[in-house]
Amino acid sequence: MNLRIDSERGLLIGARQVPSPNQDARPDGAEISLLVIHGISLPPGEFGGDDIDRLFTNSLDPAAHPYFREIHMLRVSAHLLIRRDGEVVQYVPFHRRAWHAGVSCHGGREACNDFSIGIELEGTDTLPYTEAQYRVLDELLPLLRRAYPAIGPDDVVGHCHIAPGRKTDPGPTFDWARLGRAELA
Repeated sequence: MNLRIDSERGLLIGARQVPSPNQDARPDGAEISLLVIHGISLPPGEFGGDDIDRLFTNSLDPAAHPYFREIHMLRVSAHLLIRRDGEVVQYVPFHRRAWHAGVSCHGGREACNDFSIGIELEGTDTLPYTEAQYRVLDELLPLLRRAYPAIGPDDVVGHCHIAPGRKTDPGPTFDWARLGRAELA
């Protein structure tokens, strides 16, 4: 894909930029030290379209699908979305706090949004993710680790790992061994 990080602006060059208002400043002294993998599809189980963009930009039409009536008022975001075809979308600059983790804990630290980067994969808990998505992750994760060296080898986790019992994504079909994290499978 030929991605690169503009550390000064916190942007992923090569990603489509769709700025989300659902972000704020990280707490003073918060060092990025965690990558959280999520799974999302809108409507549930459907892929393509602009509904994820609409959710993260507060413009989801509650009349467009019955499920949207339940979620259109949510104020959520992620730093990145990797679509099924490998397209990457950035919603929040890396140095800003995206609202993706909710109530969460990793390594004894709560409020993971403060120190993490959230990466959404277009998918569901029950369908395998695509080869294109894994190829993007293979390119992206080393870039993020170089740009944010506090992210250690055990600091790439799923939403299910930081919010157990509350979240299940990216789900059992995600290939953790592909990322060198077989113990998370």
